[in-house]
Amino acid sequence: MELRNIAIIAHVDHGKTTLVDSLLKQSDSFREKGLQGETIMDTNPLERERGITILAKNAAVMLGAVKINIVDTPGHADFGGEVERIMNLVDGALLLVDAKEGPMPQTRFVLKKALEAGHRIIVVINKIDKPDARPDWVLDQTFDLFVTLGASDRQTDFPVVYASAKQGKAGVTNDLASMKDVRPLFETILKEIPAPTSDANGPLQVSVANVSYDNYKGKTGVGRVVRGTFKPGPVAWINREGKTSTAKVTSVMTFMGMERVDVPEVQAGDIVAFAGIPDVNIGETIADVERPERLPVIKIEEPTVKMTFGINTSPFAGQEGEYTTTRNIKERLEHELQNDVALKVEPGQSSETFVVSGRGELHLSILIERMRREGFELQVSRPQVIFKTVGGQKSEPFEQVEIEVPEAKSGIVIEKLGKRKGELKNLRTENGIAYIEFEIPTRGLIGYRNEFMIDTRGQGIINTLLLGYRPYAGDLTALPHGSLVSFETGESNSYGLQAAQERGELFIGPVVKVYEGMVVGQNAKPEDLVVNVCKEKRLSNMRSKGEGVAEGLTTPRPMGLELALEYIGDDELVEVTPKSIRIRKLFLKDFERKRASQA
Repeated sequence: MELRNIAIIAHVDHGKTTLVDSLLKQSDSFREKGLQGETIMDTNPLERERGITILAKNAAVMLGAVKINIVDTPGHADFGGEVERIMNLVDGALLLVDAKEGPMPQTRFVLKKALEAGHRIIVVINKIDKPDARPDWVLDQTFDLFVTLGASDRQTDFPVVYASAKQGKAGVTNDLASMKDVRPLFETILKEIPAPTSDANGPLQVSVANVSYDNYKGKTGVGRVVRGTFKPGPVAWINREGKTSTAKVTSVMTFMGMERVDVPEVQAGDIVAFAGIPDVNIGETIADVERPERLPVIKIEEPTVKMTFGINTSPFAGQEGEYTTTRNIKERLEHELQNDVALKVEPGQSSETFVVSGRGELHLSILIERMRREGFELQVSRPQVIFKTVGGQKSEPFEQVEIEVPEAKSGIVIEKLGKRKGELKNLRTENGIAYIEFEIPTRGLIGYRNEFMIDTRGQGIINTLLLGYRPYAGDLTALPHGSLVSFETGESNSYGLQAAQERGELFIGPVVKVYEGMVVGQNAKPEDLVVNVCKEKRLSNMRSKGEGVAEGLTTPRPMGLELALEYIGDDELVEVTPKSIRIRKLFLKDFERKRASQA
């Protein structure tokens, strides 16, 4: 059986998962199955809610006698650890580019990883059904990007396919009317992507690129059979440190469609899932018992952002969650480490806290969201960047920021990013839209996205890409915010909230349980203010003409997890439970906060 192994890579929201849907539905193996719905590959509820791919996933289709293994990868740079690993599984990649937007920051990131692996790239210009599509301009921009990233002559001579993944059509020209289905894309894959060149008779070598958990088979590894034939039975297991031990593989599976199918053996070149080694981890090697040879360990870029996770210590602790102890949180984080190589967990300053480092705010907030849905209660600190010493000099991570905003709103964006140590690199306007490019320390971006949405009235688009570590940019002078802090524990009511809303913007409405030290809103001034949102109207038997006319309450600003993480200051925490997201002061009592500020 002939094989092809391909990854689908692109900037977030350029249509990877939708294209995989079309490939699955129109392949020979799925014609009769009648697949329903869209984004079939996004099986995780969080992925479906947010419309993004978080975890890389495998599928396989048959086209005649050829089996094509397809790996759908995330587009966010925060999940770049997934993309880096997947490059070891495949021999080529489909690079999707939006027919209007062209190459975006994450396009650069994922393409760089594919070119470094030496893969053959097929450029797919997607969404040509958009009314303002400009495929010729996009093709020129993509070619320039290949050259900028140092692609070889063969890689720069890439084949181009035009597609509308949503309509399930593709073709070698950008004429949508002449397209019928995605068969031209299949034909280009068979012609351009090389079949794996592997020695099926040599001693076994399997690289482990991913791990998952199966309720029946336990922990399963996913990897590529680099050499030899992989069968159930005794194998040599070489961990990341290079230690070799004997293990027994109980089940060997290949992918067919979205399913894993048990098979007696898997030939070199194919992508395999296997069970039986409970402690197998990403980056390790499964080898021949007689002649164990180790494969290079997958190198993953270092984390750039850290947060402190700890047990919930608020007065409402233990009321809404199932797992509330330090041991529960420690076990959950250790379990996550097995699946996510871009994550790091270290002990915190106290025995009840952990310092968790990741590739960005989104990377860590997705982990927190998953934990709260599983029944965990915890409290987390403000995200902080990880500083390093490079060449004897203090260094910090920098990001490239690309922004699209209506021209009228560009002034405030440039002003705010300038205050946050951003350096303007490029500015152009087209059809009333300003395209702005900045280089800025990651520190300057923390807490800015929410401001950006407010400043641009939700009409702006912001994309970021990690540039690496550069010399420390100095102290930031961004304006601090002030919070409205609850004076006592109780239940908020309209009378107390009416007095509080005159001081700033509220985060809660009436009939909400609050506790002393909980943040209930943002002060209009940059200092904290204690307010009594539980204060009740005194009842008396006196009446006057105007009394009793209720003032209206303004709609509170709903604070989801990501907004809360962006909002909090250094002296605040986010309390996360399965039912609630609350913001609180580190010290709940007013006298404790005063004492801490004087220390």
